[in-house]
Amino acid sequence: MKQHEGALVAQADACNAPAFSEVDARALDEAVKLLERTSLAASIAHALGRPAALLSELVPAPVRRMAERAAHVALERAVAVAARSIPPGSGPARGRFHAALSIASGAAGGAFGLGALAIELPVSTLIILRSIADVARAEGEEPQSPETAMACLEVFALGGRQPTDDYMDSSYFALRGLLAKSISDAAKHIANQGLASQAGAPALARLVSTLAPRFGIVASQKMAAQSLPIIGDVGGAAINYAFARHFHDLARGHFTVRRLERAYGRELVRREYGLRVGGGLS
Repeated sequence: MKQHEGALVAQADACNAPAFSEVDARALDEAVKLLERTSLAASIAHALGRPAALLSELVPAPVRRMAERAAHVALERAVAVAARSIPPGSGPARGRFHAALSIASGAAGGAFGLGALAIELPVSTLIILRSIADVARAEGEEPQSPETAMACLEVFALGGRQPTDDYMDSSYFALRGLLAKSISDAAKHIANQGLASQAGAPALARLVSTLAPRFGIVASQKMAAQSLPIIGDVGGAAINYAFARHFHDLARGHFTVRRLERAYGRELVRREYGLRVGGGLS
């Protein structure tokens, strides 16, 4: 009897849940496409005019290890500035401005070869973080909130999802669930202690260690492509544009979902998101 009553209550709650407006329904459609589409490898392969499968074969173990180390350093620096990265003001995000900065950074990395990439990746990452933060602002996030700052860093983990991943492991909401404690602990640390005490802070170190492996996946693809002898500065610029655009698009999807969660509640948004993934929008 109690189970039956519980089912009736759940059904009533679902019926009473606010319906998505037409505009917000379209926004969620677009967010699903941005968050569930193919990996960075396909975008870089398209920029270089090479098959995606070939690019995957261009990630030897030394490059992967270098990318993982560079990704860890890049995220440590990103954590240091994340809470200051939400710009004030209103209006749409300036994706082209940040893409132009990334292109310039990528051109320098491509011109000097693999040796410069470990230096260039942290620079590119900070530029991309500013782009992500700009998207957060445009989607109504609280500029000075540590939780918003950590949500910006969360986007770097979303970039490491692969089409071959198991669905439950790569699900957008499942990944957010895996990151939730690290994100929450880091946000609490910043709220209570500020960034001045970040050196050696276990909460921030755990967050970086959680994000770095997935960010390292896309960093290794970028570094492998940029290490090709024929790439040069033009190819490096094209790769960095694809890299920056990839994370900008993920940020658009991520912060659209968060905006809708504030308006409709997380459970309704998650249910509607799942219906769209099951319906083939990805």
